[in-house]
Amino acid sequence: MRNCNSLIFSLTFLAGFALTLASHPGCKAKTGKEEKSMDSLVKLPDIKERLAKYAPTDIVIDEKLLAPEDRQVLAKLVLAARKIDDIFWKQSYPEGLALKARLEQSAEPADKDYLRFLNINFGPFDRQDENRPFIGTAQKPAGAGFYPQDLTKEEFEAYLKQHPELRETFESPYTVIRRDAVGLTALPYNVAYKEDLEPVAGYLREAASLTSNESLKRYLNEKAADLLSNDYFNSDCLWIDLKGNLVEIVIGPYEVYEDSFMGLKASYESYVYFNDREEMKKIEGYLNFLEDMQRNLPVAPKYKDQKVTGLESPLHVVVEVLTAGDCKAGVQTSAFVLPNDERIREKKGTKKVFLKNIMEAKFGKSLVPIARRVLGPDDAAAVSFFAYFNETILHEICHALGLNYVTLPDGTKTTVNKALRDLQSCIEEAKADVVGVWNVPLLMERGWIPADKAKEVYTTYLAGMFRAMRFGVTEAHGLGTLIQFNYLRERGAFVHDPVAGTFRVDFGKIRDAVKDLAARFLVLEGDGDYDQVARFVKQYGQVDDVTRRTIDQLKDIPVDIEPIFHLSY
Repeated sequence: MRNCNSLIFSLTFLAGFALTLASHPGCKAKTGKEEKSMDSLVKLPDIKERLAKYAPTDIVIDEKLLAPEDRQVLAKLVLAARKIDDIFWKQSYPEGLALKARLEQSAEPADKDYLRFLNINFGPFDRQDENRPFIGTAQKPAGAGFYPQDLTKEEFEAYLKQHPELRETFESPYTVIRRDAVGLTALPYNVAYKEDLEPVAGYLREAASLTSNESLKRYLNEKAADLLSNDYFNSDCLWIDLKGNLVEIVIGPYEVYEDSFMGLKASYESYVYFNDREEMKKIEGYLNFLEDMQRNLPVAPKYKDQKVTGLESPLHVVVEVLTAGDCKAGVQTSAFVLPNDERIREKKGTKKVFLKNIMEAKFGKSLVPIARRVLGPDDAAAVSFFAYFNETILHEICHALGLNYVTLPDGTKTTVNKALRDLQSCIEEAKADVVGVWNVPLLMERGWIPADKAKEVYTTYLAGMFRAMRFGVTEAHGLGTLIQFNYLRERGAFVHDPVAGTFRVDFGKIRDAVKDLAARFLVLEGDGDYDQVARFVKQYGQVDDVTRRTIDQLKDIPVDIEPIFHLSY
């Protein structure tokens, strides 16, 4: 049965939304009843402290560096991307749109802060406080806006057992589950979000008409078609093959982090950026060692794909212009590897994109002050942007290492994602971290990373863990980091000084501990045993008093940046 608080809160929002519409131009003025309803919402008083978690950061690009044609194309891409925010609101927490409208109409000065924080989180739930509400009392549904709020996993699975012919569409990343007169139904994204997707497709076609780059033109036209057909295979393949273009857009449903109910449904997001060709030349050498890194994995051959997929495409260093949707919610993305479709990874590989201007902002405003607070003086002094940047590159590369498909005990072949369900995201993010660190000595032996950078690598890795755990340990990245941190502490690789209240790296133990942990993650994914993974997450996914106190000491340091995009259109 639906949670009573959730139901009441939802009805309050719907009622408030109707009142807000009445206050728009052309409608009657705002009523005293509406003002009372707005005031009656429970609002946590520490909104300024919560906002302080995010350092406002101007994202400014010099458009004069772009040719006139590129500026024209970029303007259309920005318009397309901005529409993605509207879709993600509906996916994240549809009732939040009514609250957003009410806060926008409020004359109460404090509501400007609540509105700003609502926009950062795409809803009234603090993503850095385990999604606890900062407005209202309703808890965020595990299935966000993808499923009926009263649906249980047991009912979902039972329904599919009764209707096995529906499993493919129900488990598709591109459908929402709704109740109808006879039970449950799967509604395709292109139907559910049609009114938003049609203008997005229009802007992409307009951008295609403005570019003289044939590969970009093909991609934009195909992406427009795919958004309206709910099949992204062709356009995502074309995105990987883009050649010679400067400006670029990623747009569509990709990551499943928002679906903590079943870990199946993809959220819409968009990145608009232009390629930094000079920086790209500097890191291309990583591609010469990809096969070596796969062979270097510290596990038996059965846990490594014979043919490495997803590593064929080049690395891209880019300058971010705008983000929208899932990738803009809460913590900002530093880098990404897409597409997630295993069919495309097998056929074309992936594209690995590093947002260098965002990474520089995060490093300066968050990681450096954290390191000075939680590490001993010697370790803190060794933290470097070189190590942070290269760690991020290795993280994204290492997503492709290990296995993509697993065979379950009953002989069923499936993806790691489907086998591990809601736990896959945190395990995969942690695997990519630790496998990347494990491969650093190999790259030093090959002469790619200077041997004297070892201390920088491990101290930056440790400092970065506190930055990630502050994201909230129920979020995939934060939970995955907590698991790594606890395991490496248990092995003595990270040592706490109870007098100083700081941590240090034990350089005599860190390499072997990282090796063992990398093997654990690779085997957990390769076995595809959900229960085994759940036990591992429960064992190492707990915050002890020492860790909690250390994290609490960082409250005055921004958790992340709040990007302020400055565009002339």
